[in-house]
Amino acid sequence: MTVTALIVAAGSGSRMGRDIPKQYRLLVGKAVLAHAVDALASHPAIDAVRVVIGEGQEALARQALGSRDVGELVIGGATRADSVRAGLEAIGSDVVLVHDAARPFCPADVVDRLLGALDGAGGAVPVLPVADTLARADGLLGEPIDRSQAVRVQTPQAFRLRELREACRRWTGEAPTDEATVARASGLGVAVVEGDAALEKLTSAADWARAETMLASRLVSRTGMGFDVHAFAGEGPLMMGGVQIPHSKGLAGHSDADVVLHSITDALLGAAALGDIGQHFPPGDPQWKGAESSVFLAHAAQLVRDMGGIIDVVDCTVICEAPKVGPHRDAMRARVADILGIPVSGVSIKATTTERLGFAGRGEGIAAQAVATVRVPQPSL
Repeated sequence: MTVTALIVAAGSGSRMGRDIPKQYRLLVGKAVLAHAVDALASHPAIDAVRVVIGEGQEALARQALGSRDVGELVIGGATRADSVRAGLEAIGSDVVLVHDAARPFCPADVVDRLLGALDGAGGAVPVLPVADTLARADGLLGEPIDRSQAVRVQTPQAFRLRELREACRRWTGEAPTDEATVARASGLGVAVVEGDAALEKLTSAADWARAETMLASRLVSRTGMGFDVHAFAGEGPLMMGGVQIPHSKGLAGHSDADVVLHSITDALLGAAALGDIGQHFPPGDPQWKGAESSVFLAHAAQLVRDMGGIIDVVDCTVICEAPKVGPHRDAMRARVADILGIPVSGVSIKATTTERLGFAGRGEGIAAQAVATVRVPQPSL
């Protein structure tokens, strides 16, 4: 039995009142959509994950997903039902799990229960009991509604792909709110399995705050160190902190020899235990000859985000007699913050000399030492 997880991420997210749809907003350092993809892609029974997005959202989706393997993005329609139909027509497997991108967390045992329930039913959905009193209301509170038979229906919802696809093709009513409604109308029996509070949908600011609190509690703080040095060579200007600084000499290096960005890159890679800059960008590789070091730093930052981490602060000390760092400090901080996607308040740039001692004191080159603090998910034992 092959299983595809189909994540519907085509909504506008207008109820959150933000400038981008909520599925593309960062939730503790990682896009909501990326959280949803990672949760399902990590399940051993799921063979593929595909994503349905809204028209014009391709750039947002690619930025949110990074290097995650979701195949070709599927363009959805005007309604959620249209988007689901587009997704179902684009995939091929025995079973499909249809999931909302606005539900970024999916426990593995929920998937286990859904797939197990398909043995005796046409579909399966996770549900939670209703704990609050239910009543009709029309301006004034009306008669109570018996909650003993009521449940809250969540996603992902599991079906045999062929049967759900046919049910969607035959549907002629108003746009349904979920696939279980379509399946039941087509005569399929839909089983219910125990859901999970982690599957709550992100709808309001309060939902967002709860999700952030839950994720932050799972993170641990780690610190990494980086060091880089380059000799003076050729004519200036030189690059430091992503900023071109006037100077009579440049710096020798395979790339643009930006000691500040190189040292911060290594500090981030160290904090995430992901090796060093030379492993990711070998100095003998011709494709990095003359490359802007912002590429290296952006890559390290993305690796931290891909593992669900948050960059809290980076601190770099430049060691040289000249040029003077002070006049360029604010520009360097702003550029580093922009590359990392963090506030300027999270970037510190300092400078010192070696009192005329050593290679830096003799004016032979520049060194930089950096420290980075990140929060990453608690590693498994």
